[in-house]
Amino acid sequence: MKVNRILVSQPRPAVIEKSPFHEFSEKNGLTVDYKPLMRVVGVTLKEFRAQRTEILDHTTMIFTSRTTIDSFFHICEEARITVPETMKYICNTEAVALYLQKYIVYRKRKIAFADGTFNSLLELIVKHKDEKFMLALTEPYKPELPETLSKLKLKCDPVVFARTVSADMSDLKPEEYDIIALYSPSDVKALVENFDVAKLPVVATFGEATLRSAIDAGLKVKASAPSPEAPSMVKALDIYCKKIAEGVAIGDVELKENLEKEEFIRSQQTKLQKKTRTRTVKKNQ
Repeated sequence: MKVNRILVSQPRPAVIEKSPFHEFSEKNGLTVDYKPLMRVVGVTLKEFRAQRTEILDHTTMIFTSRTTIDSFFHICEEARITVPETMKYICNTEAVALYLQKYIVYRKRKIAFADGTFNSLLELIVKHKDEKFMLALTEPYKPELPETLSKLKLKCDPVVFARTVSADMSDLKPEEYDIIALYSPSDVKALVENFDVAKLPVVATFGEATLRSAIDAGLKVKASAPSPEAPSMVKALDIYCKKIAEGVAIGDVELKENLEKEEFIRSQQTKLQKKTRTRTVKKNQ
């Protein structure tokens, strides 16, 4: 038995030879097709205003994607809002931070970025705990970050700046694939809304939220990343293909609770509480 064809729910790479999927497909003698299942669109000015929040009431923007950056500055332009030079920006990766150069002069003193992980981003936000944050979101979004910021009692308003909508899938035939690689809960939603779950092939997922959504939707998840043995989607698929070729029976992937992340959030709560007590003692002296 062999995997012959895989669908990846991502745009086709501009230079296919530089994609990690190219080497993977050559190594395993299979075909990799690319098909985004979702597209992201910015909200309208009316939709933004319906959320009843004022940009100028905030001192720091938190961005986790380029799309929300585009939408934020588009909304500002349409609403004739001049973003003050004192506005600070926190981004989840350096790539997102550098994208700000499209709209503002890049200065390190006003732009900070994490390494792409939840813990790194949260720690960075906590370092700027006295700021008034606006968290730019793409709907649907994982509630984890806004809920954690609320739990830490930071001044933060989550605001939707973009929405994901299903792409045209009239030409897609899932039954032609041995496995479909999904990268977000939105991918899962688009797939199950457009096709009969019982007739879909097995799937591979990237990220805890995607895995959870796939399991809840009744999909058969046979590979998942990141994990210690599979830090990337390509590696997860490579391991899956190898096991299939060897005739190894593969069970469904199970969702495991991330106790380490919960412990990290608790440590940040403790840190903030200690700093608050220290400030209170100094004031009373």
